[in-house]
Formats: sequence, C-alpha cells, structure tokens
Amino acid sequence: MDYAEKISTHYAHGNLLAAIKAGLEVQGVKAENASVEDLGPVDEFHIGGRVASAHFLNQLEIKPSQTILDVGCGLGGAARFLAKTYGAKVVGVDLTAEYVETGQALCEWVGLSDRIELHHESVLSLPFEAVRFDGAFMMHVGMNIQDKQTLTAEVSRVLKPGARFGIYDIMKTNDEELIYPVPWSNTSETSWLARPEDYQAVLKANGFANVKENNRRAFAMEFFKKMKAAGDAAEGPPPLGLHVLMKQSSAEKIPNMVANLAANRISPIEMIAVKGD
Repeated sequence: MDYAEKISTHYAHGNLLAAIKAGLEVQGVKAENASVEDLGPVDEFHIGGRVASAHFLNQLEIKPSQTILDVGCGLGGAARFLAKTYGAKVVGVDLTAEYVETGQALCEWVGLSDRIELHHESVLSLPFEAVRFDGAFMMHVGMNIQDKQTLTAEVSRVLKPGARFGIYDIMKTNDEELIYPVPWSNTSETSWLARPEDYQAVLKANGFANVKENNRRAFAMEFFKKMKAAGDAAEGPPPLGLHVLMKQSSAEKIPNMVANLAANRISPIEMIAVKGD
C-alpha cells in the first residue's frame, strides 16, 4: 500500500452518507431538507468545527465574485459554509474518494452544487491551470503531508497575485513524542507535523509574504472542555459529530489529542499569507 492509499484508507468510513442521513433523521431532519447548519457538527473535521471556520475564513476577505480553492476539502463542510456565508464559488480537492462523493451529495442536499465542485485529487499535483484562483485555504491538512514544499508550490502556482492563502493546521510546539492514535493518524508513520517556523519558511520560499500567525491552543482546550461537558450531560454523543466520521475510534483518538494539546506538544495554528506579485 503506497502513502496515498494509507491516508485514504485511514479516513475512509465505508458507509458515511448513510450514517449522516441516519443522524439527521434522529433529529427529525430529512436529507432533502437539510441545511448547512444541520450538517455543521459532522462535516467540519477540524478543531473547533463551525466556530473555528468562521473565525478563520473571515480573515481571507472573501468576496462573492471570487473563486476559492479548498485544499484537502474533506466532506466540503467549510466549502459549503464559505459559499453560503460569502457567496463565493469554491473548488475543493481531497485524497479520499468517499469524502468527495459524500461531499458532492451533501452539496446537493443543501442546494449548493452550483457553487461548489469537489475533486478526488492529490493536493501535491493540482489539476488546475496557473493563476486561476482568487484565494485558497486548508484546514487540518498539512499533518498528513510530508512534502510541504510541493504542497505550497502548487498552491502558489494556481493563485493570482495578491491572493490570500489561509492555513489552519495542527502544528508541533515541543519535541515530545505524541500519544497515538489521533484523528489524523493511527501512528507516527503517516503523521508529518511541522513547527510554525517550518510553515513560515516554506511559505516565504514560494512567494508568500505578510504571514500572520495566530495560536489557537486556548480556544481548542475550551472547545474540548465544552464538548466533554455536553457529552456527559447528555449521557452520550449527539446524533451528528466527529464520532460519526471516526466511529468507535473517536473514544480513544479525541482524548489522546486533548492530552497532546494539554502537554503543549501540539497546537492548532492559523496562518494567513499573501501571494506576492
């Protein structure tokens, strides 16, 4: 099994669309009547979910006339939120075929398939012409990519001069070994965490400037504290949530990630960079 297959296999669910539909039905929502808000708890696979997306994407200064690239789009949750909130068009790419297929169906459910297109492709070889996009973003993607140089070069290639590139990734913040498994990897074999300064360097090497950095560790700790409290009060998880994506493994992966955060081994960090002329 090659590297791409390992990553895709890690994230594949097997029956994801049906699981999401069942979760909606428990809440009394039919698939064809679902909204972007209804899907939020399950389709934004990153720390902080919809709240984090709003905080992050608002810094990209997105306009309705723009076309934005979603690098490692997953189920397209952030893409749908972006299209609905800012009115822009979104093109997403992801390595996991089931995520792309499920994401396209979810776009149809919420009536956004005319503004969003998702592709089953590698972010290391983007199938787009140069200087096509008005902006780009990626959320919790770089942890699975060793070759961040090629990743950043590809994003730079397809962006117009002056375009913003937003990154919201989990980054390494000390030298301690992580506790595995975590949501993005079962072992260190497919986990390629880098330090913020490594991201800064590769961005600058590929023509990006004015890199703004924001550590969201405090927000993340509070997010998981509230999530645990809500789960304890309800005596179990809600019908839709990250546990739907990770199935039984969420019971181990989420606490491990929180332990890594608490030990300051990792932190979710935002970076906003601007492509030079």
